[in-house]
Amino acid sequence: MSKFKFAHVTRRFMPPTLALIAVLLAGTLGYLHIGGDATTVVDALYMTFVTVATIGYSEIIDMSGKPGARIFTMVIAFTGIGVTTYIFSTITAFIVAGELNLALRRRKMLKRIGALSGHYIVCGAGRVGGNVAHELEKTERPYVVIDIDPAQIAAHAARNPIAMHVVGDGTEDELLEQAGVRRAAGVFAVTGDDNRNLVITLSAKQLNPSCRVVARCHEVNYFSKMERVGADAIVSPDFTGGMRIVSSMVRPQVVSFLDEMLRSDDNVRVEQIIVAEGAAASIETVAPSSTEYIVLAVRTAGGATVFNPPADRMVQAGDAIVVMATPAGRVALEGRVG
Repeated sequence: MSKFKFAHVTRRFMPPTLALIAVLLAGTLGYLHIGGDATTVVDALYMTFVTVATIGYSEIIDMSGKPGARIFTMVIAFTGIGVTTYIFSTITAFIVAGELNLALRRRKMLKRIGALSGHYIVCGAGRVGGNVAHELEKTERPYVVIDIDPAQIAAHAARNPIAMHVVGDGTEDELLEQAGVRRAAGVFAVTGDDNRNLVITLSAKQLNPSCRVVARCHEVNYFSKMERVGADAIVSPDFTGGMRIVSSMVRPQVVSFLDEMLRSDDNVRVEQIIVAEGAAASIETVAPSSTEYIVLAVRTAGGATVFNPPADRMVQAGDAIVVMATPAGRVALEGRVG
């Protein structure tokens, strides 16, 4: 629990707790006085407790012929009942207010998600999903995280207070709908379970055939299954990790360059911009010289790649312009040709 929440709970429950302690203390002292030397502290405290709790056990301190003692007992009972009622009402209000706040926050979250379009959905908030979300955050791409484990979502929300999320099973169509899958640009199926990733891929493609799905997969025999249900790309962390280890050995400078790019404060990345219909023009026209991006290559719709294309190279609808760009540079190019 955060310091703020702990202080809030303390403020709510401190007054009734102190009031109850005061009633128990006053009753104990009073019954010690009424009972005289034969009464122990335990007897007096017990008498106070059964009076406040309205248990109704017989008096263990003789109050016959002592009207003042009985009036004192009535005062302790009346005050104690009032304090205990206050405590239970505070607990009830605290629980109801918490549930109400949770419902309001969830409704506000769904309203924010409902305004999204062209965003990404990350199914799985574990280590892999957390890194995916971090990269989307760094490159200023809107996203929604789905995870069945509330603790994982809470940890993600602690790292990214303004991040949007939905708690639930990403294999369920209803959860994907809440995350805006019909308006999403892509879905990451990156839970730690290949079966779950398979179902997420199938569900996402059925709800939005045009969205791109990238699936995480450990078992080799699942690759063909994920391809059949529509996964656009399948990534094996084991295979990718092995390739990275080899690259660190045989081409360390390239790896260092890529790592430095990922750590850059400018958030520079290698991006692709797809040329839209009717946007055919030369590289010089659609991507004039800028400090925000560098054109690296053009990949045609037919699959051919032209590295370091000349300025007069024409690009057509469906071509991909590969650039090294900041988020601002990517957005500028998307505005021209995307």
